[in-house]
Amino acid sequence: MSITTTTHLNFRDGEARAALDFYAAAFGGAVTAATYADFGMPAELPGAQWIVFGQVVSPDGFRVMAYDVPGAGDQVAARPVPETRRENGMTITDQPSFVSVRADSLEELTGYWERLSDGAAVVEPLAASAWSAGFGMLTDRFGVTWVLDVA
Repeated sequence: MSITTTTHLNFRDGEARAALDFYAAAFGGAVTAATYADFGMPAELPGAQWIVFGQVVSPDGFRVMAYDVPGAGDQVAARPVPETRRENGMTITDQPSFVSVRADSLEELTGYWERLSDGAAVVEPLAASAWSAGFGMLTDRFGVTWVLDVA
């Protein structure tokens, strides 16, 4: 028996396709995406081109899914911006989860970090830590917080 878990990210303002393309560029792999219009929503309706099912799968094992929550665009202005920061040696956050990426080498991790950090807010710079040859944390341009380290 085998089991696989895949992070499923929900977007509230039609950003799923851009996020999937960004993650495919950062980690490699192919994007698969289907829109609400693909599933029968009239193409002229707002949100018809949003993603109802999307994923990135790389040959190296990276997998992430993404979805545009229907009707949530109207709620964007009222939604607080997620915040994650370091304070007195602790990570303070209001986010319910982070996405963790663990690489086999610092060289591999550094490549992911450099691509993922484009437009990101760095929470903890990538550096050696007590438990890893490389550890860093950032919140990407889509509001997703990533924890990256070397196994």
